[in-house]
Amino acid sequence: GQAIVWRNVVLMGLLHLGAVYALSLVPRAHILTLLWAYFCFLMTALGVTAGAHRLWSHRSYKAKLPLRIFLAAANSMAFQNDIYEWSRDHRVHHKYSETDADPHNARRGFFFSHIGWLFVRKHRDVIEKGRKLDFTDLLDDPVVRFQRKYYKSSVVLMCFVIPTFVPWYLWGESLWNAYFLASILRYTISLNVTWLVNSAAHMYGNRPYDKNINPRQNTLVTLGAIGEGFHNYHHTFPFDYSASELGLKFNPTTWFIDFMFWLGLVTDRKQAPKEMIQARKERTGDGSA
Repeated sequence: GQAIVWRNVVLMGLLHLGAVYALSLVPRAHILTLLWAYFCFLMTALGVTAGAHRLWSHRSYKAKLPLRIFLAAANSMAFQNDIYEWSRDHRVHHKYSETDADPHNARRGFFFSHIGWLFVRKHRDVIEKGRKLDFTDLLDDPVVRFQRKYYKSSVVLMCFVIPTFVPWYLWGESLWNAYFLASILRYTISLNVTWLVNSAAHMYGNRPYDKNINPRQNTLVTLGAIGEGFHNYHHTFPFDYSASELGLKFNPTTWFIDFMFWLGLVTDRKQAPKEMIQARKERTGDGSA
């Protein structure tokens, strides 16, 4: 069996207790504090979705230096391991999905794929098979190297200090409310939203692109994870920068990348051709779309 990491169990338990307590502070908080907490949540999400996921894990588009710096800072606000580790584990997840080499193997149940995988040491297959993949491109990026080198201090600043300081300094919110709402509650919600992509989006929903794999289209996950719930599509076409079919779909991460393209900060957006998508639906889809 995999040894339990009790430190993670205790810290996650305390974090979630803090988030539950933070809910009681909502009625007493300044409305600007709640709006600021939501803004921090969106920035946190983009650091994962547009940054560690679509840019660095899948190389589905190219970003110029100013945008990469912003996404690295947002990723530190997310506090979900540095870009290198996050992207490394995610590539292993795609390569060996739903096997013991998958860090959050959904075949082991909802709890394990959601949070339980963080409570135990990695399965030996994750480590052994992960060593066979090439991650040198990640460390070729100076932004990734810088964030990795100064990760702890950047997390303290981005995940806790700045979210707490701004409401206190700008509109006189108490440090207590600012800390628990903009840092603890926002961080806990963002973690669980990300984890739902690993758990719920691998278990509940339809499979219009490939019925032979577990990942599914999950509307609720899409809403929470700003566009990451089109998961059957994403695992079928992982190179697509939109992680979904383009069109009138709710995908704020794609809107953000498109806006950055309009500003000239994004190039080389990769897309699956419509003909390829339709052919795949007809060949392996479950007929739901």
